[in-house]
Amino acid sequence: MSPFNLETCARSNILALEPYRCARDDYKDDGTNILLDANENAYGPSLTATAASSPSSGPEIDFVGLHRYPDPHQRDLKQLLCNLRNTHHHTDKKITPDNLFVGVGSDEAIDGLMRCFCAPGRDRILVCPPTYGMYSVSAQVNDVGLVKIPLLPAPTFALDVIKIKEALSNEPNIKLVYLCSPGNPTGSPIAKEDIRQLLEHPTWNGVVIVDEAYVDFSPEGSSLAEWVAEWPNLAVMQTSSKGFGMAGIRLGSVFTSEPIARLLNSMKAPYNIPSPTSALAIYAFSPDGLTVMRANREKIVAQRERLLRELPKIKGVGRLRGGIESNFLLYEMLNKDGQPDNATALAVYERLAENKGVVVRFRGKEHGCFGCLRVTVGTEAEVTRFLGSLANTLADVNGHDIAVPTDEEKREVEANAVIS
Repeated sequence: MSPFNLETCARSNILALEPYRCARDDYKDDGTNILLDANENAYGPSLTATAASSPSSGPEIDFVGLHRYPDPHQRDLKQLLCNLRNTHHHTDKKITPDNLFVGVGSDEAIDGLMRCFCAPGRDRILVCPPTYGMYSVSAQVNDVGLVKIPLLPAPTFALDVIKIKEALSNEPNIKLVYLCSPGNPTGSPIAKEDIRQLLEHPTWNGVVIVDEAYVDFSPEGSSLAEWVAEWPNLAVMQTSSKGFGMAGIRLGSVFTSEPIARLLNSMKAPYNIPSPTSALAIYAFSPDGLTVMRANREKIVAQRERLLRELPKIKGVGRLRGGIESNFLLYEMLNKDGQPDNATALAVYERLAENKGVVVRFRGKEHGCFGCLRVTVGTEAEVTRFLGSLANTLADVNGHDIAVPTDEEKREVEANAVIS
């Protein structure tokens, strides 16, 4: 009999991992549901209608050449990303493909930066809850410690700059600070001046990472990508999944100084971007793709404004608890006494999905998000259905005494644990 023992052979930090839970683990797309829980782009990919329906007029995918490995450097794609972000809102300098790393979604970038800078079992990262859950997951995978400095209270969810600077001065072995701007689940941008204060810390030797997954829903010129030309210790992550509606191709990027970009590109797998992904991304960032993206963004912004007008009119909807620079909104759900309440929010979340086919995201266990649901901005028809379903569900939930189940805490934790 083999002496193999998984419990003593595998790394202890990996054995301790909870299975990753994503948006489709709880409620799947059955063709009738509307999915307002994963912050996907409701209006679809940045492809023209002709390109999406006719292979001959769309992205130039070389199907015959799929037996060859893809381009390991992706300089044409990187140049298009530079063209998009060289706005000169933040610097007169230009970034070039030498300032870029591209990977499999932002997740490869999050992980790669940790592997580049953090020694397992020794170094730590700093995060600011409430924030994107993958920073913590990647830290556990890489056996990297976690320092948490919560954001300031809603609705601003600003950085607590004083406490962060104190931690960077006094806590040992913090190598990276992960900031999400606009935040997830907050939708609030982080002030450029606050980021500058961290970059200028007089003694800390580390890298500030700004995750701009939702920046294309912010005002023009919001992205700090080109600002990396001014700072040796700044990295800006972006994704094609949100504003560009290309979540299915899994493409993320890191804008950073040339030395850090060289390190990241030296570490990556040699052929990490498949040829079809590259071709689709090049189309999405081309003039035709940008035209589609901007038109879709206008539609999303219009529906976001509609939600901001209509949600406060629904009895049982409380305060907007974050910002409005994303394709989602964070709102309190109120109990029948008019108070924010997690039991009410969870009941609304479950009944919307199970009875109405409308899937949103429960976020009530996140710091500063008590009683909150996060709602992705959908199409006009989806928003109409959501508003009607929410009004009816809140009336139903608050029209009766909620029998809080004995496993309420467990259910809230499980619902909140979905990473999206």
